[in-house]
Amino acid sequence: MAKEKLTEQQKLEKRKIHRTPTLLFRFMSRLSKFLYYKKCGVSYTYRIDLKPFRGKPYVVVSNHASRLDHAFTAPAFYPDTFNFVVGYNEFFRSHLAFLMRALQVIPKKNFVPYPYAVKQMTRVIREGGRIIIMPEGMSSISGANQPCAVGSGQLFKYLGVPVLYTKISGGYLTSTKYCLDERPGRVEVVVDQLFTPEQLQSMTADEIQEKLDRELWHDDYEWNKAARIRYDGRGEMAKNLHQLLFWCPKCGGMLCTESVGNTIRCKTCGNEATLNEYYDLIPKDKACEIPDTPRAWFDEQRASVREMIAEEGFTLSEHVKIGMLPKYGYLKHGATSEIVGEGTLALDREGIHYDGTKNGAPFSFSIGILQLPTYGMCTDVSRFYTFYQGDFIEFYPERESAELWMVATEEMHRLCGGAWKDFTEKALV
Repeated sequence: MAKEKLTEQQKLEKRKIHRTPTLLFRFMSRLSKFLYYKKCGVSYTYRIDLKPFRGKPYVVVSNHASRLDHAFTAPAFYPDTFNFVVGYNEFFRSHLAFLMRALQVIPKKNFVPYPYAVKQMTRVIREGGRIIIMPEGMSSISGANQPCAVGSGQLFKYLGVPVLYTKISGGYLTSTKYCLDERPGRVEVVVDQLFTPEQLQSMTADEIQEKLDRELWHDDYEWNKAARIRYDGRGEMAKNLHQLLFWCPKCGGMLCTESVGNTIRCKTCGNEATLNEYYDLIPKDKACEIPDTPRAWFDEQRASVREMIAEEGFTLSEHVKIGMLPKYGYLKHGATSEIVGEGTLALDREGIHYDGTKNGAPFSFSIGILQLPTYGMCTDVSRFYTFYQGDFIEFYPERESAELWMVATEEMHRLCGGAWKDFTEKALV
């Protein structure tokens, strides 16, 4: 009997990751600097001397500002080389698949336990290598951090090597989550040390996690109030902003906003603002009720969703298409999954429930709310994903409601006692 061909996922998870190839990594680091350093106005400030760390094992963490963070972090430590830790699904995209494997990038299934990734990180460190990881697990949604993924403190305590960090300012404003267009302006990167091995040994995992949240915290909109950097949005600063800011702060409506050019407005009550190239929100007139910044708007929106999901009998339901990763070959033309079915997705206090089809056959599943802290978003705010029984599943909602699903699920997870908590005042002081 002929041996069954391994799927791409089986091949990926059979790989033993070793230190990244030195020459290839250094070439890519230099290339990233060439492509983005001048274009994005990148500058570095060093608060530590890197010489004592050269060539030794250590970990670099960073606030996950944008899709371009690889270009802002690795060049800061040249000539040292790193194994990046990157979302599992990215290994199935044709323009990334070969390079990620060649660079010995470590795949991580975001927001679910994935022992394979920890095993590979451990191997790289024991071989004398170094790792770059973004402990938030996904690039910023709102322009500010979300709490680091559960288990981050435990991971760094286990690895037991120095933890350095970069603090990226302007990265989100250069490459927002709601719009894939790059908007050159300025990016400032601070390099410092977060933990020594001795500190990791003496601290609890929770203490490490709290310090990660505190030191990596950054709000690009607040930063630019003082920096006053102009970002080139080519007259489309608010492009797709309604997918992120779907709630109206004046009438309280959900999924009622629209955006075009530099303008976002409520279709129900006419509440309207202009977003300028400094990311200032400017109300159309005195009758409009507009938060101070898009991030402040996002936080007020979250508070409204929190009240909504706390109501007795709350259910969010919608028709969706579902996508999965290909068994063989890679995704092309910017796709993040292959559409394999459609049905109804629902959220309640028990979790999420899908009832529909997959590959032409009936298919349904549920994921308990305590096992679902949040979703991932591969590119922008148009769709979202999670993992069920180890398989990647991406949801394409019929309405432009992906961010509503994300915030509602996060707040339901927290309401029901989930482990992934929101920031506390203590954590950010």
